[in-house]
Amino acid sequence: MTTKANLFVRHPWVRIAASLIILGALLSFLPLHKVGAALRIIPVSLWLGVVTAFVATHLVGAAKWRFTLRLSNARLTFAQAARCYLAGVFGTIFLPSVVGGDIVRMGLAFRIERNRAGVLLGSVVDRLLDIVALGAVAAAGVLFLPGALNERHRRAFMALAIFFTIVFAAFLIALRFMPWRQLPFKLRRLAVKLRRAARCMGARPQYVLVPLALSIIIQIALLTLGVSLAKACGIHLDFRVWLLVWPLAKLLALAPVTLGGLGVREAGMVAMLAPFGVSPALALAAGLAWESIILAGGLCSGLISFVIGGGKFARTVLHFDRLRSSQELTDAA
Repeated sequence: MTTKANLFVRHPWVRIAASLIILGALLSFLPLHKVGAALRIIPVSLWLGVVTAFVATHLVGAAKWRFTLRLSNARLTFAQAARCYLAGVFGTIFLPSVVGGDIVRMGLAFRIERNRAGVLLGSVVDRLLDIVALGAVAAAGVLFLPGALNERHRRAFMALAIFFTIVFAAFLIALRFMPWRQLPFKLRRLAVKLRRAARCMGARPQYVLVPLALSIIIQIALLTLGVSLAKACGIHLDFRVWLLVWPLAKLLALAPVTLGGLGVREAGMVAMLAPFGVSPALALAAGLAWESIILAGGLCSGLISFVIGGGKFARTVLHFDRLRSSQELTDAA
């Protein structure tokens, strides 16, 4: 990985700047008083309830991740899985895209479980299942919204869906045809371990349906929490509209250019809610309200992880934020 490619990993200020530039561009074209007014009418009790439900939902996510790890013979107790997973949720706040949290939880699990290839494979599969779940929710939105969009907007959403499908397929194809034997020795050794873990998982393919079902349930639960905030901001749309818009906005947040997808997600919300007659100011307010949930929920998750695992886990989270290249994770595996 080149120095330029590592820019977003090495310098958190670059990610902060990217988030601020995107949000600043949005706010410069939108009436700030309307955005602020929409945020102020959200009841504090509702906000606190959403934060609590957000953390509880991620505890279910920790159980799903633990189940996926067990399929590849990586075994953690629920307490160990919870403190690793919640530390990852905390790490999402200051790492590039939501995938940054995956690196944190894998790094912590590496220090507990000897089967590190199983941890790596299980974590990758867990993230892929989340992406598939988002695609399934978005597909449901497409099925439930026939005729709700004009031809131009329908083509735009279709192009976005095709783009995500191509990117996902290209990733799978790259994994399938990668010239593993031409890689450096350490990477080849890691690839051998991953193949062994994959065979273990492949021997029980039917059990992959369990974490996939949990992924779909978790995504719908988070969507419902986001919709409750959007309604409080003054956005009143059919739930089927959110089935399409919400997962597509989350997929955009996977781009590793800002802190946890901050800015990218909001821009996606503004653009994708516009065809349904939603004011850009209200769409941005709903997006910022959800960002506040991510921030508060991430801090609560970090606190819970600290209480479960102690200061050692807090120090390890900071250590993995300072990793300079993917080679260091490869060496750890």
